[in-house]
Amino acid sequence: MGDTPGFDPDLYQGTADYYDRFRLPYPDAMIDDLAHRTAPADPGPARLIDLACGTGQLAFPLHRHFADVLAVDAEPDMTAAVRAKAAALKADGITAVTSGAEALDVDPGSVDLVVIGNAFHRLDRALVAARIHSWLRPGGYLALCWSTSPWAGDAAWQRDLDALIGTWKDTLGATSRVPAGWHDTRETDPDHALLARAGFQPAGRHDFPTEHQWTVAELAGHIRSTSFLPPAVLADRSPDFDAALAAALERHTTDGRLAETVGFTYELVSRPA
Repeated sequence: MGDTPGFDPDLYQGTADYYDRFRLPYPDAMIDDLAHRTAPADPGPARLIDLACGTGQLAFPLHRHFADVLAVDAEPDMTAAVRAKAAALKADGITAVTSGAEALDVDPGSVDLVVIGNAFHRLDRALVAARIHSWLRPGGYLALCWSTSPWAGDAAWQRDLDALIGTWKDTLGATSRVPAGWHDTRETDPDHALLARAGFQPAGRHDFPTEHQWTVAELAGHIRSTSFLPPAVLADRSPDFDAALAAALERHTTDGRLAETVGFTYELVSRPA
């Protein structure tokens, strides 16, 4: 297949706490809409798989709609966090599995919904799409869920943040942690075309723009949840980075906050019934 752009499997090592605390939750309206659109027509226990689950940003809000939830991530720190949170919340229906999506073993036709949050581009898309198609029952769904990053917008503070991140990636030798040209495969072979070849049919794109007010401290935590400037990379330069971040952003703040309209989206496809 060879679609994966070569992301190292341990890029998020040591980020789980930051990921859980500082990644923005998907809005309730999006979770409810997704659950409503993908509810099985036939009564009975429903099964969900959250692939590349992180610390369960989709698994936990969706689990009330499913009898059985499998939360899967290649990073042991992430699945350990899911297990701890499931135990604390007494969410008995959530099972965490440490595995790459490409190697996961699932019974054919046994799943109602597969979700992937901000991660499909990191997987061998063709291989994973074919495997998901086999896991789904006829009429089951795959939802690719996305949210925009705070450094990706056009506001002055976002441009300054993006520039600061670029400078620190250069300074710390972290520019190669994310493979160059990782987005090229998605431009030459878009997700919708690849999924169609795997046998899926489109079921719509659904957008949920949400206003959020960041503090500089929250942005510092969010950046530590990334693959390019995690705690292991910042290391003993963490105080210097925080000082540089504050210096770059505080002049943009209003009452200590920075406004962003976060773009939350899910793209839905189905296995034809």
